[in-house]
Amino acid sequence: MKKFFVLASALFLMASCTSVNPFFKTWDTPYGIPPYEEIKVSDYMPALREGMKQQCAAVEAIVSNPDAPTFDNTVAALEFSGSLLSQVEGVLFNVCETDRSDELDAVVEEALPLLSAHSDAISFNKRLYARVAAVMEQEYDALDREQQMVLKELCESFVREGVNLPEEVQDTLKEINAQISLKTQKIGNNILAESNAFQEAFGFSVSAYPDQMTTTADRELRRRYNEFYTSRGHRGNENDNTALILEVMRLRIRRAQLLGYSTPAAYELATKMAGTPQTVDAFLAPIMQAALKAAGRELKDMQALMNEDIRAGLLPEGSTIQPWDWWYYAEKVRKARYDLDEEQTKPYFQIDSVVKGLFLAAGKLYGVKAERLEGVPVYNPEVTTYKIIDDDGSLAGIFTTDYFPRSSKRGGAWMNNVREQYVAPDGTEVRPIIVNVGNLHKNLSVDEVQTVFHEFGHALHGLLTRCHYPSVSGTSVKRDYVEMLSQFNENWAFQPELLAAYARDAAGAVIPEELVAKINNALKFNQGFMTTELCAASILDMKWHELTEIPDEAFADPAAWIDAFESKVCANMGLIPEIAPRYRTTYFNHIFSSGYNAGYYGYLWAEVLDKDAFSIFEASGNVWNKELARKFKETFLQKGGSEEPMVLYESFAGRKPDQTAFLKARGLE
Repeated sequence: MKKFFVLASALFLMASCTSVNPFFKTWDTPYGIPPYEEIKVSDYMPALREGMKQQCAAVEAIVSNPDAPTFDNTVAALEFSGSLLSQVEGVLFNVCETDRSDELDAVVEEALPLLSAHSDAISFNKRLYARVAAVMEQEYDALDREQQMVLKELCESFVREGVNLPEEVQDTLKEINAQISLKTQKIGNNILAESNAFQEAFGFSVSAYPDQMTTTADRELRRRYNEFYTSRGHRGNENDNTALILEVMRLRIRRAQLLGYSTPAAYELATKMAGTPQTVDAFLAPIMQAALKAAGRELKDMQALMNEDIRAGLLPEGSTIQPWDWWYYAEKVRKARYDLDEEQTKPYFQIDSVVKGLFLAAGKLYGVKAERLEGVPVYNPEVTTYKIIDDDGSLAGIFTTDYFPRSSKRGGAWMNNVREQYVAPDGTEVRPIIVNVGNLHKNLSVDEVQTVFHEFGHALHGLLTRCHYPSVSGTSVKRDYVEMLSQFNENWAFQPELLAAYARDAAGAVIPEELVAKINNALKFNQGFMTTELCAASILDMKWHELTEIPDEAFADPAAWIDAFESKVCANMGLIPEIAPRYRTTYFNHIFSSGYNAGYYGYLWAEVLDKDAFSIFEASGNVWNKELARKFKETFLQKGGSEEPMVLYESFAGRKPDQTAFLKARGLE
């Protein structure tokens, strides 16, 4: 059952419970930003328990209603139930990913089984489902399209989660769900601990790994970096994930089969655009083959430069490119071929300048404006907060950035909703609070600039949404569609006219035109490698989730079993030994801790949509075409999940998506 997001209601009833807990009173803060400085770790569990209690009471009121089921008294009532629970979760799960502590970990460990049981209590409520099903049967055709999507998704989720199964099977599912939530949280914590250990060992974060591998001339040191980086969660220490991953996979397989699916992949994909594992496998296979061909050409170019180092006496005879050489020699090729040295570009990509570029592009395309807010509550001093104003002068939402690494923050980059957008039954519109999180340098590489634009694409999707119901608002869409909007925003990062406006060094000098040309010429460089490692990770994800069992013997030596499984998968996909999947199993946070299980392919799937949509702008002769941008905003950014993604895409493009632009952009055509 998807999490129900809800409007603020009846909080005044809570005031009598305590005068201390900030969740039990109305937040008298600018724009309803959480009063982070008032919230103590000890406040979370009482507020979560009370929030679950309130939502249970709301559900009981729905099922006890003597009136005939309607959309308003059943579906909408469920959508807008449990306001306190939603509020607490929005704060807790943002802070625990960005400012974790042992105390917060203990709260999350206590909370997850309770939240899982609470969700199951709703999912398995047969009286509630009966009312929802009655609305589906009697009222569906009379509803507007957004209401139909809310009802359809809700009705399907009940069946999908097992509402019609016998009670003893539901009891088993409850235990499985609770165990999965705890174990995946533990996997994520272990990955963070391993990433921190990496930084302690070498003095730089895992997010800086590509830069270090690019600039470190000492080959033995690069090998050591690579060995630690690729063995995270697989070192036989207290942070080892091998047994945990096998346990999670066994639980996921068992859950899928209890729910009537042969594999976890079949279960997960039933509600995605792709629909089936077979569709995903058929999608990935030709991309992998094209990427491997391109990577082979890149390998030859790099080996030629390595051979020069051999002749110069810098390396022993017979040296060949190894995984720890790729970044280093790829950069040598790039410098030779494109005369592009990122040490020359980084001074122009100071983080504040790049953020200015984000807002300039969004203003030029969609008419939005950003105003920095001072003196508002933040969960960490490094957080910066902005008010985003839509083109009609109304508040789009609150946008906060948290870009720099720290030991309390998990690796990678992501977007979170602290508060969803929706329209309350009384007509009051609640605008979202969005967070973009990263682990970046203060002077960004080209890849990091793309990351910032990527995450702001998610933020725009969350900020500009104009839905009524929280379950379809903003980024509450199919997983293999959601990345389209983030990746689409990357297309503007290096547009020459935008760079001229935002890319400036510390002295205020604009990035030279020749550097702009070099950046854009080099964007397709090394795409064989980049696509291969991304596609390899996608295939590895699929093969894990296409398993029908984890045999008992796997647990005798989990590390060896996982190694053998990975080796077989990589051999079957034809992966060359010089390239590893972007994420190996034991630190694959996306699929074992972040909800992308059987879904990592979605980055490539969505990129087909994003590049095809961008090609329409290019074909118009003006990538800043305001009419097309308006149509894009209204079709995609405002609609959220209120319509099927392919319906939205065809209404925008006037046709089905085409892979041509995707292959061209990656240099794979």
